[in-house]
Amino acid sequence: MRRAGLAGLPLRRRAKRVPPATTVTDLVKRDFRRDGPNQLWVTGITEHPAREGKLYCCIVLDAYSRRVVGWAIDSRQRADLATSALGMAIDARGTTGQIPGGIIHADHGTRFTSWTFTERARRAGLLPSLGTVGDPYDNAVAEAFWGRLQIELLDRQRRRTRVELANAIFEYIEGFYNRRRRHSALDWMSPLQFETTTRTSSPISSPASP
Repeated sequence: MRRAGLAGLPLRRRAKRVPPATTVTDLVKRDFRRDGPNQLWVTGITEHPAREGKLYCCIVLDAYSRRVVGWAIDSRQRADLATSALGMAIDARGTTGQIPGGIIHADHGTRFTSWTFTERARRAGLLPSLGTVGDPYDNAVAEAFWGRLQIELLDRQRRRTRVELANAIFEYIEGFYNRRRRHSALDWMSPLQFETTTRTSSPISSPASP
């Protein structure tokens, strides 16, 4: 075509713009204090490399006790990663699959603005909430967890395979963090101990923001 002096007509289709989700607003406003479980969950995704490739982890964390109530790990960062972590939290904490009136708070990542994630939250009675774009302080509790995971686990050793890294993250969350990792915001109790104590005795002061 170039030698013949011909040029094709450009096919300029107007990009279909998806308007921002005006129905999902920030319901938290950086106030993560709650006086009971299942009132506010925060969620987020991080990535970390093994020698054979990256691994992505999504957690759902109860802001009241700092307990990780749901998590999922995958080699790809897709909407079903976040939806799986949320589903685990709902199954573990909900009554007949419902968390009525609770808030699920995230950043503006596409996994958390996807239809599958928001619809799963709404079906469980959760109210979706999104912080502002690019501001980690709007999701400070989730960011604080990732900082602890990085320092206490990921920075200590480079794993060879994704399976080794996934097992290490699993052991950190279920074997150490939820059961034994103490927090100053929880009167130096672990998340599991804090929930057990406040369930069997009069409530103590609710956790402060990080």
